[in-house]
Amino acid sequence: MRILVINGPNLNLLGTRLPGVYGSTTLAELEVDLIEASEQRGARVVCFQSNHEGALIDALHRSIDSFDGVVVNFGAYSHTSRALQDAIEAIPLPTVEVHISNIYEREEWRATSFTAEACVHSIVGQGIPGYLEAVEYLLANHAP
Repeated sequence: MRILVINGPNLNLLGTRLPGVYGSTTLAELEVDLIEASEQRGARVVCFQSNHEGALIDALHRSIDSFDGVVVNFGAYSHTSRALQDAIEAIPLPTVEVHISNIYEREEWRATSFTAEACVHSIVGQGIPGYLEAVEYLLANHAP
């Protein structure tokens, strides 16, 4: 199974931004560990990160012919972007949303995720391991 993992704004600062909330693992470390662990499970993972909403939408659109599933963490855009919700709905790929922190135990505005409405599953508050949980969910429920 080929899986695209998309990370949105500020996730390039993992490891240094609010380590009490997001932990000390950097995005580069997360990506290496996720790729290696996914390969052991029979999945090929490609990672992409952007702080720009349009680039995230473009990545979703490009995924259609190259991937079997998508894992997304759009950060704050999850709570504000109907355009990203529409982009997920526009692609014929199962998409799993990940939030490192528990969005339901933080600021009130974070408790609503527009993008989750378009996803087949959401993983919230599991920290960095939530990414591998998302890959495992796709493998168990949506493998071609």
